[in-house]
Amino acid sequence: MLRKSSKFGLIVVALLQIPGCGKPAYFVAKEEPWRANEERLCLASGTIRNNPFVSARSALGGPAPCGAIRPLYVSAAVRGSVGLKPQATLSCPMVPATDHWVQTAVVPAARHYFGVDVVELQVAASYSCRPRNGIAGGRLSEHGHANALDISGFLLADGRRITVLTGWSGNVAERAFLRAVHKGACRTFTTVLGPNADAFHRDHFHLDLARHGRSGSVRICQ
Repeated sequence: MLRKSSKFGLIVVALLQIPGCGKPAYFVAKEEPWRANEERLCLASGTIRNNPFVSARSALGGPAPCGAIRPLYVSAAVRGSVGLKPQATLSCPMVPATDHWVQTAVVPAARHYFGVDVVELQVAASYSCRPRNGIAGGRLSEHGHANALDISGFLLADGRRITVLTGWSGNVAERAFLRAVHKGACRTFTTVLGPNADAFHRDHFHLDLARHGRSGSVRICQ
């Protein structure tokens, strides 16, 4: 791993081997103290407690600055009522944000458009120490901080599965449901990317809590 200093703070250039790829990929990351501060505040708040659906793990793989202070395995949201499959590895702030989104947007939208509950979210990605979109030389993805969650589908109580890939341009109910879920995510997360963003997100919703802009208050919803 190489480190460079700049007037904007410490810059970390990390090299890592991506499975199945003959060449090492690398990413660039800037030191951002707000990340640790927000995670410590979340952990100290008592919002997250070990339970059958959320449990702590000791460490995450990958070179610095990847990882989190206290990464969490999350197998379900909203007190276990909506499963995450496979389980996600997230930092503390992402857990209540995911609960809020599921409870205020996903569940109501499923009941409204399909008349049944959502019982499971299909997780396409959570923690992963890699550059954005897997492109070597880019900035470290929010996934590298366990600060992002990718959702590719929703399983309903009656067995129907709504996927972003086919449902975004699917029947009327599927289109309306996915757009309602996407819009709801924009009220909770600071970054929401879907099929309208680019080809990388044609089959999933990317959700994260990154800070954008000088004030950190800018939101990206695409």
